[in-house]
Amino acid sequence: MGDWRLTRTYQAGSGEVHWERLGDRGGLPVVLLHGTPFSSYVWRGVARALAQRHEVFVWDMPGYGASEKAEGQDVSLAAQGALFAELLAHWGLDEPLVVAHDFGGTVAMRAHLLHGARYRGLALVDALTLTPWGSPFFRLVGEHYKVFEQLPPALHGALVREYVGSASARGLHPDVLERLVEPWLDEDGRPAFYRQIAQADQRHTAEVQDRYGTIDVPVLVCWGTDDAWLPVDHAHELVARIPGARLQLVSGAGHLIQEDAPAELTAALAGFLRDLAG
Repeated sequence: MGDWRLTRTYQAGSGEVHWERLGDRGGLPVVLLHGTPFSSYVWRGVARALAQRHEVFVWDMPGYGASEKAEGQDVSLAAQGALFAELLAHWGLDEPLVVAHDFGGTVAMRAHLLHGARYRGLALVDALTLTPWGSPFFRLVGEHYKVFEQLPPALHGALVREYVGSASARGLHPDVLERLVEPWLDEDGRPAFYRQIAQADQRHTAEVQDRYGTIDVPVLVCWGTDDAWLPVDHAHELVARIPGARLQLVSGAGHLIQEDAPAELTAALAGFLRDLAG
């Protein structure tokens, strides 16, 4: 992916994971989780900015980005949550700040609430953490993924570009859009795109959302006011469920707040980090 490369690997049960560490080991560790249908590429600017003062970990979940994509692969939210807890142990991170976008929210919640992963703080960015979720398009593909898998490559590419582009309220630069869709366009990526939608199960969010009242670490909820995928009402409900959670809205930003308002998001996360450091 051009100037954004993950040079390290970890062999997980669900496939080879590509990851990277940036920054200074002296700062509070930060781990960035992407969502679907994205990859760590969405965090490139934020990661590099935070790495000026912190050790930052990024990774592509199995089935996404540069990580392994294979037939029969388990890329469910349940599998990703268990793997995230495993990765934190592999990295030797006891209590990092975890920043989770989109379905990375459910992944982070499952790792914490079901698998015992410990966090110093948790930032949820336009995060899929409450049921029901899924756009009409997402549900349509999930119900008929075998049909969509048969699309010719050119039509598949057009569909993925239109879908990913709709995550931005301000419009994506053409080069950025191409980087975001690139992992889904080759021989392994095309079936992987439909595989991850087919395996998306709201039950894996429902299993943890009633436990949010037990979360006892600082939580920041950051949301774009113009998010068309997960409306801002989700942010208000999430804050109401988590004791002491703080809400920061970013005016005019869509679901891909990393692209729509990178400076505002980075400032919010940097401020949260300063608060955690005391």
